[in-house]
Amino acid sequence: MKSAVFFVAFVAAVAADKIPDFVVPGKCPAVNEKALFEQQIPNHSKYAGVWYEIALTNNPYQLLKQCVRNEYSFDGSKFIAKSTGINADGNLMRHNGQVLPMPLGDPHLSIDYEGSFTAPYVILDTDYENFSLSDQYLRRCEAAFKDIGVDVSRFAKTVQGSNCPYDTQKSL
Repeated sequence: MKSAVFFVAFVAAVAADKIPDFVVPGKCPAVNEKALFEQQIPNHSKYAGVWYEIALTNNPYQLLKQCVRNEYSFDGSKFIAKSTGINADGNLMRHNGQVLPMPLGDPHLSIDYEGSFTAPYVILDTDYENFSLSDQYLRRCEAAFKDIGVDVSRFAKTVQGSNCPYDTQKSL
């Protein structure tokens, strides 16, 4: 009887620990995260501001689908994140979170939004001040991802532009 109970418990534990469908096999990019993070730490305050999402891979924890506007404020140790946009139902939505150093000292940030789980957040490249949705900028990002071995065909472009209610989003 004990072995049957153990077997059921073991199967339940394995099923609960299943890899989510949106995670696909592949190789991780080769990035010297320690060197990259050491360069970025003194510039974290420059990363504060408004950033617009231009593309995203499939991720069921990302509830915002269009007009995604991320506002980061830096308090000296972490970023307070306010993300707004339009969800899959076509409604405006606000999603609150934080971006902070990994708790166990890994050389990168982590992102933690309400209703989700904490995940690594690695800033691969930034100039800390520009925002652009031009094709040239997207090609530059795609080239940077390709250079580190990321399959860019998995990215879906995020709808942005003049039809987005950015002024309303600021007040959410």
